[in-house]
Amino acid sequence: MRPGSSSCQGDGSFPELLVLPIGGVEPLLVVGLSGHCDPLGGPTMFFYLTKKISIPNKVKLKCISWNKEQGFIACGGEDGLLKVLKLETQTGDAKLRGLAAPSNLSMNQNLEGHSGSVQVVTWNEQYQKLTTSDENGLIIVWMFCKGSWFEEMINNRNKSVVRSMSWNADGQKICIVYEDGAVIVGSVDGNRIWGKDLKGLQLCHVTWSADSKVLLFGMANGEIHIYDNQGHFIIKMKLSCLVNVTGAISIAGIHWYHGTEGYVEPDCPCLAVCFDNGRCQIMRHENDQNPVLIDTGMYVVGIQWNHMGSVLAVAGSQKVATQDKDVNIVQFYTPFGEHLGTLKVPGKEISALSWEGSGLKIALAVDSFIYFANIRPNYKWGYCSNTVVYAYTKPDRPEYCVVFWDTKNNEKYLKYVKGLISITTCGDFCILATKADENHPQEENEMETFGATFVLVLCNSIGTPLDPKYIDIVPLFVAMTKTHVIAASKEAFYTWQYHVAKKLTAVEINQITRSRKEGRERIYHVDDTPSGSMDGVLDYSKAIQGTRDPICAITASDKILIVGRESGTIQRYSLPNVGLIQKYSLNCRSYQLSLNCNSSRLAIIDISGVLTFFDLDARVTDSTGQHVVGELLKLERKDVWDMKWAKDNPDLFAMMEKTRMYVFRNLDPEEPIQTSGYICNFEDLEIKSVLLDELLKDPERPNKDYLVNFEIRSLRDSRALIEKVGIEDASQFIEDNPHPRLWRLLAEAALQKLDLHTAEQAFVHCKDYQGIKFVKRLGKLLSESMKQTEVVGYFGRFEEAERMYLEMDRRDLALGLRLKLGDWFRVFHLLKTGSGDADDSLLEQANNAIGDYFADRQKWLNAVQYYVQGRNQERLAECYYMLEDYDGLENLAISLPENHKLLPEIAQMFVRVGMCEQAVTAFLKCGQPKAAVDTCVHLNQWNKAVELAKNHSMKEIGSLLARYASHLLEKNKTLDAIELYRKANYFFDAAKLMFKIADEEAKKGTKPLRVKKLYVLSALLVEQHHEQMKNAQRGKARGKNSEATSALAGLLEEEVLSTTDRFTDNAWRGAEAYHFFILAQRQLYEGYVDTALKTALHLKDYEDIIPAVEIYSLLALCACASRAFGTCSKAFIKLTSLETLSSEQKQQYEDLALEIFTKYTSTDNRKSELDDSLMEGGEGKLPTCVATGSPITEYQFWMCGVCKHCVLAQEISHYSFCPLCHSPVG
Repeated sequence: MRPGSSSCQGDGSFPELLVLPIGGVEPLLVVGLSGHCDPLGGPTMFFYLTKKISIPNKVKLKCISWNKEQGFIACGGEDGLLKVLKLETQTGDAKLRGLAAPSNLSMNQNLEGHSGSVQVVTWNEQYQKLTTSDENGLIIVWMFCKGSWFEEMINNRNKSVVRSMSWNADGQKICIVYEDGAVIVGSVDGNRIWGKDLKGLQLCHVTWSADSKVLLFGMANGEIHIYDNQGHFIIKMKLSCLVNVTGAISIAGIHWYHGTEGYVEPDCPCLAVCFDNGRCQIMRHENDQNPVLIDTGMYVVGIQWNHMGSVLAVAGSQKVATQDKDVNIVQFYTPFGEHLGTLKVPGKEISALSWEGSGLKIALAVDSFIYFANIRPNYKWGYCSNTVVYAYTKPDRPEYCVVFWDTKNNEKYLKYVKGLISITTCGDFCILATKADENHPQEENEMETFGATFVLVLCNSIGTPLDPKYIDIVPLFVAMTKTHVIAASKEAFYTWQYHVAKKLTAVEINQITRSRKEGRERIYHVDDTPSGSMDGVLDYSKAIQGTRDPICAITASDKILIVGRESGTIQRYSLPNVGLIQKYSLNCRSYQLSLNCNSSRLAIIDISGVLTFFDLDARVTDSTGQHVVGELLKLERKDVWDMKWAKDNPDLFAMMEKTRMYVFRNLDPEEPIQTSGYICNFEDLEIKSVLLDELLKDPERPNKDYLVNFEIRSLRDSRALIEKVGIEDASQFIEDNPHPRLWRLLAEAALQKLDLHTAEQAFVHCKDYQGIKFVKRLGKLLSESMKQTEVVGYFGRFEEAERMYLEMDRRDLALGLRLKLGDWFRVFHLLKTGSGDADDSLLEQANNAIGDYFADRQKWLNAVQYYVQGRNQERLAECYYMLEDYDGLENLAISLPENHKLLPEIAQMFVRVGMCEQAVTAFLKCGQPKAAVDTCVHLNQWNKAVELAKNHSMKEIGSLLARYASHLLEKNKTLDAIELYRKANYFFDAAKLMFKIADEEAKKGTKPLRVKKLYVLSALLVEQHHEQMKNAQRGKARGKNSEATSALAGLLEEEVLSTTDRFTDNAWRGAEAYHFFILAQRQLYEGYVDTALKTALHLKDYEDIIPAVEIYSLLALCACASRAFGTCSKAFIKLTSLETLSSEQKQQYEDLALEIFTKYTSTDNRKSELDDSLMEGGEGKLPTCVATGSPITEYQFWMCGVCKHCVLAQEISHYSFCPLCHSPVG
């Protein structure tokens, strides 16, 4: 990359600097300022030399190190020179902060102990220790105690010289490397951890990784070896920057930024390696195969990152063709290799450099001097609507944290933004230019950008995104007016006519969606010549067409757009219809362009910090005698890094030159003001400036002290005249130097003295209609004290005005004042403390207003107290809801009269939290039974819904229920549908679904016990249905017919319902079948074979429920075990005759029968208690005991009240629940 450069004096020469004795800090009166373009967003920084400190006896310096935490500067040199200095900034004046504040040496201590030339100095900032080494190999660790530095530890190896020392990130370990290959790692308390002798290697550099797991050793031959933290070799580093380099080289510096202040980007390069021949590589980690490569074109002596790893300083010298000797320079680069600028330094030989902890200063060791340079970073910031918008990085987050600091209310709003490029502000809005998030889907109307890689986000002053625009050009330069946003890359510029509305109608939203087609967004190539008609289109192919003269700066006003190009050409376009009006030619490359308030003059700051001015409309004759438009004005200022035009005067502007602010009127300067602030706003003869350097030291806690207001001379002079001479003379001065702000100052002074005539004239001059009306009203007042009180209130001294009203016994006026201000707390206080009856309606209004104040701040408990007193039931309901005080909300609903307009809203609050009963009560109270039923349905309280529907004769509940049930069935949620029907007392429908599930489970061959349970549940639902029908008929027949008649009517209705569903006739058959099936097997396994056979014989009646093969297999098994081979034979005959069995299965049964009946006769050995009719079936059977499976022949037995099944009297004593339906025995 081609380094840019600028001289200390602007003409390439350096002043001869006098040598001062140590302790004298000399400001460099004429020094250089330099800047250079950053390919992502313009110049990143300016820098200029400010001070120098001379070392006594012209002792040459070898090394320097600036303690980042405590601010101590250690410098070592020849003859054992070791000094610790400290520059203390004076903070007496609140306005003089940061770089503008004067600084003096608060410490200047010689540290005695070294005899040879001190070559290495390094700080342990965590433990406040200094480690130094000289050419004899002597190492001394120094500690700070009681304001001075003392020796703590000494080590002298005597065999070799120390070449480098490095503390790890947490200050716990130090690694020391010697020239002969010896390596020692020690702890902070002086103990040796390990040592190693790298034989045959000549060491010269060492550094730790951020996690202290890796050590890099730099060799004298230029190689870099990677070791682990125990001294084990890993690999040699690949040095891509040395490709095609021949001859001897040495390492000039290795610096690894540890990420303590975060990174400018995720995965940002942080390990810099530089060689004396100027070749440099910046790596993301020690094994990075694709490092950033730089050829600095200079002889390098040292490198160092700034405090946040965003700028790499490279110090050394460079040959200049026009001079015999080399020139000392410091070059600055970003982590991505982008060149930021070159600072020339006087002297013969630069030997070392070190950054200050804030990154705003850099110290340079040159010969026997220490030079200091100030850095002016181009922060990502802006100012809109009393809000300072600024961005910074955090160590624990990859995004930028963008802060919107409302300076008026001292409130801040945070927004995290990925890939932030720049912040641009205008009026009440700002634009955040960012890289597009690859994972973020773009909106439908953004698809035309075919994968846009950048976003312009329009935000308001509290950071709310209003409108994002995805673009496919790099927004290196962004300008903003009240109607347009212009973003430019090097080749093209994009214009967007943005629109912000408080409320958008559907039509407006549709218009915005079609905005591209209507021409709100356009792209122009810098080499195009647009005519001003609608000829620009959104064609991103223009952005990739190259140009020989790239864009380097842009600015815009409501009328015109200015584009600056690297050749010095300035192109002027009209707005809003972009048309090329004029081209101008300048002799500099612009860095910052700025238009005055009437767009007649253009201010240009070039990359060397030279400020010039150009009159855009002047018509002059050039050297060839031709008439040309535009004239370069004669004013030129050097070392400028910021400027701002006044918003209300085209001839006024303020500029920052080093640490001084100058205000110019008609190109004539006023006396400078010492400050290092960035200019926010220049309006009404006042300049608002923000001390960004101080603000960003602790960005999470902005302080109003960081905002500084400066009055320009005419305002100060007018104020002084009014105070010291009088209103008449001041009035004459203001007439000679008119400005609305000065007339307003005069009007205010006249009001203070009740000079109403002068005040009225002054208000007329500054066109303040409200002021004129106020003066007229004052003129009608008879009392002087009343006039004085009104004036006090006009100037905002409300406490004093209230006190004066009360002293005049005019409590009504004091109340009126507080009412106008909306200060309801004072209104409430005045009403409570005043004598006489307070105005009840006003007191109620005050209570409600105070309640609103607390509610707006979500202090709901405080708000409740005032809303109760103010009888504001609507807001009270909201507070109870936010507090989750549902008892209070219920009591409020009870207290409201019927059909109150608030009841539906309260009911909806209950619905939102699932409180069905309270919601229903509220809906019924306001006469909305339909809403009450809908609530029950919504909250799945179907029984309540059915009850309400019946009570209010609503017929649609049945269809709604059926619709919801079918919806559940479609989703295969049959059990949910059953529960739905059951809760709604639709037992018949629930039973049908339950029988269906039971049948399906039986067919699947599920465990018999589960199938039995399902059949029992089905039968229980049928019984509930029977009971429901009887109760319904009983209710209808009450008072008309007998109970027997009502029961008969119920049975007849059931018969009608069950004609299509015969399972209701005997709902318990399925349960019985599986009950006997399980019982028979249990009895068989327990050894009660005869009883098991009796039970199994019952199963033949249930072939429609249990597969016949299972029934007769179990029967054959039980009969065989009971020696009832006749019954067994009949079972086998039944099995072999089943059509459901395959021929193979039938053959297996036949083979088994043959095996049994060849051994045993197919007759029952003992007479069964059951006759053959049990096998054949028949009517009029005896009841069966569901506990044993035996027939009940006794007169006394127990019958279940639910399923109506019987158990032998002697058996029921062993059970607590019915063996079949499991209902309690009682």
